[in-house]
Amino acid sequence: MNTDHDHAVYEAHFMRTPLQLLVGAGWKRLVAFRVDSAGVLLGGSLAQYEKQTAFVPWEDITSLVVWQQRTAGQGLNHIGVHRRPGSPRLAGPNSRMTPEQAARTAPHVEYELLLASRPISWWRLAPERLKVATDTFAPGIPVLAYDRLSP
Repeated sequence: MNTDHDHAVYEAHFMRTPLQLLVGAGWKRLVAFRVDSAGVLLGGSLAQYEKQTAFVPWEDITSLVVWQQRTAGQGLNHIGVHRRPGSPRLAGPNSRMTPEQAARTAPHVEYELLLASRPISWWRLAPERLKVATDTFAPGIPVLAYDRLSP
C-alpha cells in the first residue's frame, strides 16, 4: 500500500556504466542520493560505492546545500548536508581531506560541509522533487544554494 509519503521519497540513481562491472558493483542501479522519512543517503563514488556510502539521520541535519566547486570548465555541482556539531564523521570521497586541502579545493564551503558532500556527477538532481521530499519529511530543514563566491 502506497502512502503520500512514499510518493515524496526522492531517489536519484547513478547512470549505469561499464566501470560498475570493472569494480565489482555489477549492473544494478546504484543510489546516488536519497531523501526519505529516516534521513539522507549520500551514495559513494562508483569505484568505492559500498565503502563510501553514508546515511545521515534527520536529527543530525541542519540544512541541505547545493554548491559548486570551481574547475577549469563549467564547475562541478555538489550536494551536501550541514550537520549538528558533534555528529559522527561520515564515510565518503572527501573523508580524508584536511582543512587545508579543503580550503584550496572549495574555499567558499565550510570544511564540515565539504566532508559531507557528494558531486552531482553521473546522476541528475531534480531540485523541485528534492524540495518536496525535504518539506514532507523534515519541514524545518532548509534547502540552500551557495553561489561560487561565498556561503
